[in-house]
Amino acid sequence: MIVHMPEQRDIVVDVKTPLEAYLAAVEAQDETERAAQLRRHAQIVGARVRELSSKQYWSQFERSPDFVVLFLPGDQFLSAALQENPGLIDDSMRQNVMLATPTSLVALLKAVSYGWKQTVLAANAAEVRQLGEEIYKRLAVFGEHLAKLGKSLGGSVESFNRAVGSLEQQVLPAARRFEGLGLRVNREIEPIEPVSSLTRTPRVDAVQDDGAPDYAAEDNGETGNDGETGNIVDNSAEHRPADEPGPESAR
Repeated sequence: MIVHMPEQRDIVVDVKTPLEAYLAAVEAQDETERAAQLRRHAQIVGARVRELSSKQYWSQFERSPDFVVLFLPGDQFLSAALQENPGLIDDSMRQNVMLATPTSLVALLKAVSYGWKQTVLAANAAEVRQLGEEIYKRLAVFGEHLAKLGKSLGGSVESFNRAVGSLEQQVLPAARRFEGLGLRVNREIEPIEPVSSLTRTPRVDAVQDDGAPDYAAEDNGETGNDGETGNIVDNSAEHRPADEPGPESAR
């Protein structure tokens, strides 16, 4: 049996230990035969340890730990062998063989399972970090595009307001004189209102020290905000040429 561990490592588990001597000892009719069979059981386990050590199963796997697990399917099998050979565990460890019963093997498998869970968590953390860096990069690019779009919209609003001012100052006064000269006017020229709402530039600094959004800065920190209704004040007059009065004066 092979137990796969994280980082492509493997643990070899041998489950072929002969148990006929122990079973013969259990069925023995007298103590002499029982003692003889238990001694033979300890000898068989020791021989299996030496056999596994000589085969060096761990060398057949590139990243396997330098030991092999000898599994005994019950604590009583190991206890009986230790009664006859108390140094069996030390001898097996020196030969890179680990004796395991169901209890110790389950503990080993639990440790391996925990290692797998930690590996998965580490992989997820690395993926989350990579994803976060990618999203942050994309947000930066999106912010650049959004800022360019805002500047473009602001320029369009300014150009529109300039055109409205020029229309009302230069064109409409002359057009209205046609009516006084006797020209039949079937439809009035509706006044064109300038655009009073400007685009809002995203603020990357409107964040408090703890990382939470600074809503107060968002409400009152924008240039041109009236601070009460949240409407953006028309600042187009600041950019209007001196020779073009505002729409109100043209009327």
